[in-house]
Amino acid sequence: MVRAYTRKDYIRKIPGSRIVQYDMGNLSGEFPLTVSLAVKEPAQLSHNALEAARIASNRYMQRKSGRMGYQLKIRVYPHHIVRENPMATGAGADRVQDGMRKAFGKAVSSVALVKANQKVLTIKTNKKNFKDSKEALRRAAMKFPVPCKIVVDKGAELVK
Repeated sequence: MVRAYTRKDYIRKIPGSRIVQYDMGNLSGEFPLTVSLAVKEPAQLSHNALEAARIASNRYMQRKSGRMGYQLKIRVYPHHIVRENPMATGAGADRVQDGMRKAFGKAVSSVALVKANQKVLTIKTNKKNFKDSKEALRRAAMKFPVPCKIVVDKGAELVK
């Protein structure tokens, strides 16, 4: 894994993160079940992918269990800033550009660096909404460029 490029005081223009909120649903409720989405291998999850996963899972849970029937939490933050060395195209581009000479690049996005088996999203809910929470996490997993698995953290004995 690459060393994180995070020192914001040295980086000039950093695009803002698209993630609107990290905690959704009933934040004060006590839920017996906790289900998480974990990545199977190390990856970089962009802020766009995290926001898309949040929207997909939150909307599904809200439709199925109501506003107060769950709590959804994003457990990673996109610290690492991704750079890109944009290449010019068209006539005379070879005279304008240096190619890979001085190819440091400009900041274009931010990503969360995740390790294998790290939990990315967590849904707390009750036994009635267990299947819905698994489906919500499955829909969120489709937004990530890496295979994921669904893990029951707390209350596994309730759903056996």
